[in-house]
Amino acid sequence: MLVIAGVCHADPAEKIEDEFGILNPEDTGIAMLQRKIEMGVIDSVTCSLGINATKNTDHELSRTLTTRCAEAGYTKAMTWMSQLENNAMGGDYNPDASAEWDRRAAEAGDPVGKFNHGLNLMRGHGTAQDEALGRRYVDDAASEGLAIAKRLQGADYDLDEVTPDADNWKYGPLF
Repeated sequence: MLVIAGVCHADPAEKIEDEFGILNPEDTGIAMLQRKIEMGVIDSVTCSLGINATKNTDHELSRTLTTRCAEAGYTKAMTWMSQLENNAMGGDYNPDASAEWDRRAAEAGDPVGKFNHGLNLMRGHGTAQDEALGRRYVDDAASEGLAIAKRLQGADYDLDEVTPDADNWKYGPLF
């Protein structure tokens, strides 16, 4: 029992970094994410855990990680990039980039991407307005079971049903 208790209270192994690499690197938390970004390691675990770990604390780190994950084809990262761009988190407000990330997620088959792209098209937010095409994207997301898309259909595509007027100032057609 004393041996087990001693192991549980032992000091963590010392981190050693030299020309051969890192011995005992941090394997959790923000430091691990930063190290993986520096090493160019982008995988499903890093992307899913990393985006959640950074989204409320460090928007610049979140933007760096999420951009790399989105560019690697992870659709959830694409929809999060859209959020970052649309809400000026870790960068400037950029509705065109936001809409582009939603389009890419939609074209990759992501139901949330389809829904968001449909909303953008219906509004003309960051893209040319095309209400009929937007409804088709929303319908596709609803047919895949996305509850918010079904809710919008049920409200006869009244956009205030899913996005009340808090952000109406930015949703007018831009061209």
